[in-house]
Amino acid sequence: MSSDQTVVSVQSVGKLYHLYEKPEDRLKQALFGRFGKVFGRPFWALRDVSFELRRGEMLGIIGKNGSGKSTLLQMIAGTLMPTEGKIDCRGRVAALLELGSGFNPEYTGRENIRMNALILGISNDRLEQKMQEIINFADIGDFIDQPVKLYSSGMFVRLAFAVTTGMDADILLIDEALAVGDIFFRQKCYQRMEELRSQGASVILVTHSMGDVEQFCDRGILLDKGSIIFEGSAPEAVKRYYLLEQLEQEGQLSAPSLIPEEKTQISVPFTITEEEAQGSEPGQSENIDWPDPDAFLDISEAPQVSNGWAVCTAVAVCDENGHPCLVFEQGQTASFYSEYLLKNDIEVPQGGVEIRNDKGIIVHGKTTTEYGSEVPIKVKKGSRVRFVQKIKLDVAVGEYSFGVGMGAYRQSDYNRRAVLSHVDFESHLIRLCQLTTVGAFRVIYRRAGNPVQLLHHGIANLPGSCQVAVIYTRSDLKDEQPTSVDPALTEY
Repeated sequence: MSSDQTVVSVQSVGKLYHLYEKPEDRLKQALFGRFGKVFGRPFWALRDVSFELRRGEMLGIIGKNGSGKSTLLQMIAGTLMPTEGKIDCRGRVAALLELGSGFNPEYTGRENIRMNALILGISNDRLEQKMQEIINFADIGDFIDQPVKLYSSGMFVRLAFAVTTGMDADILLIDEALAVGDIFFRQKCYQRMEELRSQGASVILVTHSMGDVEQFCDRGILLDKGSIIFEGSAPEAVKRYYLLEQLEQEGQLSAPSLIPEEKTQISVPFTITEEEAQGSEPGQSENIDWPDPDAFLDISEAPQVSNGWAVCTAVAVCDENGHPCLVFEQGQTASFYSEYLLKNDIEVPQGGVEIRNDKGIIVHGKTTTEYGSEVPIKVKKGSRVRFVQKIKLDVAVGEYSFGVGMGAYRQSDYNRRAVLSHVDFESHLIRLCQLTTVGAFRVIYRRAGNPVQLLHHGIANLPGSCQVAVIYTRSDLKDEQPTSVDPALTEY
């Protein structure tokens, strides 16, 4: 992209605050600060932050609470001034920040629409064209002519989103607003966002919803303690966010104490010993069917998000016969192979595959834990762990990317998996190595089909059945009843 497509340029931006131990220190700073006196300690909410936003791009900004996300968004919106650096926005900026910002609670919804249009420089003629569209999108009925102080939080955010996205803005700034509202409103929001992007609008989304970042954002920025520690693909930014959370949990990443040797004698089909791992090559395994060396993808350039305990050494995709394949007919089975070299002792390993469609939506994600696979209760440093996941591609025709990953649980946590909630159990996972995008494949129409060529519509084919019944009236019984189709022709 050429430089004239840059709509937001953030250059070496920092925001400094002073923290005071006593209230009177704040007063002293106001009175004597101009003489060089300092009564509080400096705190940089942001420091040396630089990035660019392109036209039509959606950028996700993530990080833990206190990392500076909302401060950055407010400076781009112009409601805060940076202490250092420069922010340049080219075009009309509309911001949906914390609930209540930009609205007068005493004004009606309609009056607040007019006030926001005036602030954004929208002409009266253009506003009249947009007014009904905004009101229809908000869908709050007669409350549009009531003071917004009477609105529920859901009604408030519906109107705020409708106003922000309905004012012909070139740049949209959204802080957590998509997390509010029912499913129907959220669907409307996402559809509106896609429409605006297709028209060339750019979006910066600050959120704790990692699914929104992965699904909708082109790029992601990970902030930590006021600094950018990663900028790149949205899925990788999310994986690094989870790893950052993990690294900050004291003691979780210390090497687990391995359980006694006599308790580890179980047969696991996809592990090999430390001695076998030394000098082993992809294609050599006595325990599972492993592809030939030429079946493996080149992963030398694939970014690996790792805590240093493991490295991915091999990935392959094969058909049902074990041959390398990147084009499958709908309904065929693909085999995903991955291998990891351990640099630390671990206890219970977990491996999985994640598949995304061309819109970035995760259509499948499953690990050995969800399968209930038999797993070892310890694996030593220097060993290689191999995973094979066979997936029936009951998905829509189209192009897909996939990623692989490996984690580990302590045996004590893994043994409690049936009684822990998903959130609690997931919090004990030690993320070892993840490749967010390692390859791609394509699903095509079947050459011939039973019952038909296309198996289903939509993203996925959900297991189920369908029956047909006809209820006849007495007069119908005198007529010839319809002949049913041979069931053998309708089963698959």
